Amino acid sequence: MKMTNRRSLVGLFVVLIGVSLLSGCMYPGGSRQEQGVSYRESVERIQSALDAFQRDKGILPIITAGEEVPRYEKYRIDLDKLNKQGYIDEIPATAFEQGGRAYFLVIDEETDPTVKVMDLVTVQKVNDVQRLVDQYARSNPGQWPTAQEEELHPGLHEVDLKKIRGEEHALLSVYSREPLPYLIDESGRVYVDYAWDIMQAIDKSGTAVSEDQGDLRVLLTEHSYFVPVKSLPYVWKDGMPVAQSEN
Repeated sequence: MKMTNRRSLVGLFVVLIGVSLLSGCMYPGGSRQEQGVSYRESVERIQSALDAFQRDKGILPIITAGEEVPRYEKYRIDLDKLNKQGYIDEIPATAFEQGGRAYFLVIDEETDPTVKVMDLVTVQKVNDVQRLVDQYARSNPGQWPTAQEEELHPGLHEVDLKKIRGEEHALLSVYSREPLPYLIDESGRVYVDYAWDIMQAIDKSGTAVSEDQGDLRVLLTEHSYFVPVKSLPYVWKDGMPVAQSEN
């Protein structure tokens, strides 16, 4: 990574650390992380039902998804099936199926099927920003609404919400409740930048990280009910999490 890029990331981490200290926010699992607490009962009930269903049927109660569906959006749990077959008394109010703001997913489906939450507010905000980016590109051929010339990660820039009049779509992290940047790749695809959340997870857990560790997003799912939806893989490089563009 270029030195200017590294300075940009370090600066972002310093600013967010200061905001976090002032606001007193806690990582999921703490009593002040309201979203984590509100989903606990739902996740535990669905996990119990999923385990029982798999023991009885030998399969997982998931809705089939195509190969093109990203990892942290893929294995959505069929709550209607669990309900109709008596594995849950009712679908939780937190679920989209009941007017809630989440899908419930399975991760580690082959080794240790685990229930997690996909936040649909994050999904909708990314979709809204993508729509505005596409409109900007049509009006400004050959240009993307980037915040600065320097890349925030290799092949990735931060989206300038002011350029697309998208300030109302500013995103708060489901993990830390701190503001997170949107990333845009060379083809104009929009993602959430979870580098700050990954760094915080590493700091709080005391985890030793190496450059050959693989995708660091697993650290977020290990310490939270939420999956890092609309994200790219992250690796450890030059002492920080670095997003890996798919282009």
